[in-house]
Amino acid sequence: MTEHERFLAERAENIRAQGRDEALVKAGLGFVSATAPYKYSYNFSWMGRPIIQFPQDMVAMQEIIWDYKPEIIVETGIAHGGSLVYYASILELLGGDAFVLGVDIDIRAHNRAAIEAHPMAKRIKMIQGSATEQSTVDKVFEIAKGKRALVCLDSNHTHEHVLAELRLYSPLVKKGGSLCVFDTVVEDMPEDAFPDRPWGKGDNPKTAVWEFLKENDRFVVDKDIEHKLLFTVCPDGYLKCVKD
Repeated sequence: MTEHERFLAERAENIRAQGRDEALVKAGLGFVSATAPYKYSYNFSWMGRPIIQFPQDMVAMQEIIWDYKPEIIVETGIAHGGSLVYYASILELLGGDAFVLGVDIDIRAHNRAAIEAHPMAKRIKMIQGSATEQSTVDKVFEIAKGKRALVCLDSNHTHEHVLAELRLYSPLVKKGGSLCVFDTVVEDMPEDAFPDRPWGKGDNPKTAVWEFLKENDRFVVDKDIEHKLLFTVCPDGYLKCVKD
């Protein structure tokens, strides 16, 4: 075993140990809940664009992208475009012709203008339309045809919508790839955490993932990622494709 292999083995065991530490896992969730009223995830930007994600989750996404080297990253939900820019910048480092395809029902004009003017715009395409409308799905599949895909779901967080997205877009992901579902942590938050939203405990991305996994055996939850991060908005949301 080389020195690097020993390092990786030790790291893997440390990650597993973290995941078995119930108090530590609870503390991680407590951090997410305690910071939510202050919109902690809104505090960060990437290359000038608000990213509205936990830095920990973005580091995990970098690892996934670097290891899998997708030719296209499909993301539902654009907001300010920070995650589009982030993913595009990692693809830029990898080289080649890979790009990010963002889908949103409402791409606000000021956000579109900022994204299109960004240095990473050359690796970003956008589609305006509901992610669950068949016409939108058809456009995505035409653009992604024949490409090694990574899919990120981060739009409407209701159970019904996310389950529909999982069913519609999971065929894009092939064995070895990932399907990442954001804000599954909604299920673990207090009952009154989202009073002005249509989602909440019992109706959210995590409940959609649970139902999806009952009907689709191509994917499993990659628990190592959340055990590694501890602070994550995606518990049970990092799905690995294990079958073609």
